Amino acid sequence: MTGLPAALARSSDLIAWRLDGARHAASWSSGEGARAEGGRWNSVGQRAVYCSLDPATTILERAVHTGFAMLDTVAHVLTSVRIEEPKAVHVVDPGNVPNANWLRPGFPSAGQQGFGDTLLATHLYVVIPSVVSTHSWNLIFDPTRAEGTYTLVRQEPFALDTRLHRPVPAP
Repeated sequence: MTGLPAALARSSDLIAWRLDGARHAASWSSGEGARAEGGRWNSVGQRAVYCSLDPATTILERAVHTGFAMLDTVAHVLTSVRIEEPKAVHVVDPGNVPNANWLRPGFPSAGQQGFGDTLLATHLYVVIPSVVSTHSWNLIFDPTRAEGTYTLVRQEPFALDTRLHRPVPAP
């Protein structure tokens, strides 16, 4: 596991990253998609905003759900957000996750989502290992509870490196 960002160890800037389709960029912090569909760490009905602690991981997290073709052909926006109180972040140690399979690729279980719901109800922000990139970290929060404790830093158009979506060679 890669070490946590220094900002979690001291009172400095903690920046989280998120990648959304351009049509959803304005509502990046609503948690609506996770509420409607459920996610790895939240059940249907629980709002959650999923971010990563570095931009590369947020790109991989988005690609695992949409594919590189979608990132290449549909406009996306990369959002950065400052967590104003890094001390409000709860770090989940991988050894404290009840089922080690929850940190491996696969569909989330009801138990996993319930575990995440409890984390979101107990902590303002949750940092948990990424399943897509096991040496990286994700940050998750309930936008209703966290309102006013983060600041939008920037939103910028995202452009995928086209080498990640190469044409299929002719037979």
